[in-house]
Amino acid sequence: MIKMNNLTKIYQAGDVETLALNSISLQIEQGEYIAVMGPSGCGKSTFLNVLGMIDSPSTGEFQFLGEDVANYSESRLAEIRKQHIGFIFQSFNLIDELSVEENVGLPLLYQKISSKERSERVKQVLENVGIGHRARHRPQQLSGGQQQRVAVARAVVSQPELILADEPTGNLDSRNGEEVLSILNSLNDAGTTIVMVTHDQSHADHAQRVIHLLDGSVVSENIVALQARGPANA
Repeated sequence: MIKMNNLTKIYQAGDVETLALNSISLQIEQGEYIAVMGPSGCGKSTFLNVLGMIDSPSTGEFQFLGEDVANYSESRLAEIRKQHIGFIFQSFNLIDELSVEENVGLPLLYQKISSKERSERVKQVLENVGIGHRARHRPQQLSGGQQQRVAVARAVVSQPELILADEPTGNLDSRNGEEVLSILNSLNDAGTTIVMVTHDQSHADHAQRVIHLLDGSVVSENIVALQARGPANA
């Protein structure tokens, strides 16, 4: 699904250059579940932004679904994002003025999908994440765990092949965090590729592979034992 070869990202602020990603080479296969770990400032967020085509690499090769997208225009990258990628953020990023169902349906407004199909897909995905009974509520009327379920529903309603999750349990208590991880496990079991940034080793254990970053470089990769995912799928 994804191939990076000697990928580098440099940020320029005046005369100061910051090397955020340093010659990263790796592959992510369709259907994988990958956790990305490392200390603050190691490049995790930049890595996720490049994967999500929010940032473009400075140098190197970046292939997505067989296409070298490293030098694509922003409009073309936006089209790829809409069609193939869903994002889950630590801070939920819901729009307070919209209802739950309106928040979830936003990604479908940018696609050529009938209003009837949009409504059906929103209803189904809200039921799938256990928040269907809150469809007409506003985000501020929900708990943190419920808001993150809405954010997950919004990420998956367009049926993307890839989910990018940036600390998706960071603002949740342990019970709600485990419930969100269980939803991600189920999505992965159904074939969705997931890349999740986390600081928590127990959360990383839900993935199949853990990538460790330091100073913008991949310093190690570990395969996770499958039994570690057991509790969240129970």
